[in-house]
Amino acid sequence: MSSKLLVIIASGDKAKALTGLMYAHNAIKRGWMDQVKVVYFGPSEKLLEKDAEVADAAIEIAGLSESFACKAISDRDGISKKIDEMGVKVEYVGSIISDYIKQGYIPMVW
Repeated sequence: MSSKLLVIIASGDKAKALTGLMYAHNAIKRGWMDQVKVVYFGPSEKLLEKDAEVADAAIEIAGLSESFACKAISDRDGISKKIDEMGVKVEYVGSIISDYIKQGYIPMVW
């Protein structure tokens, strides 16, 4: 059985978001999980824009695995272009999250 993880970073709290990103990074790099995807949703998207440490972690993860940010929220906040430039795909994530769960990914929300 393969181990597939969907890390959803939703918190606007920097410490919580960085903890989730650290776990996602290590799960990818150390092979703790066979597949890891990351979705930024809600308040975490503002952190991507405003906090350099969170942005750096997101850029590194985007280079290792597929990651997405919610287009509805980032468009509303006028930050879609900046997030996209980090290598994070800006898409409507409701169906993406649902499809990953249907494919057997276990969601872990931070």
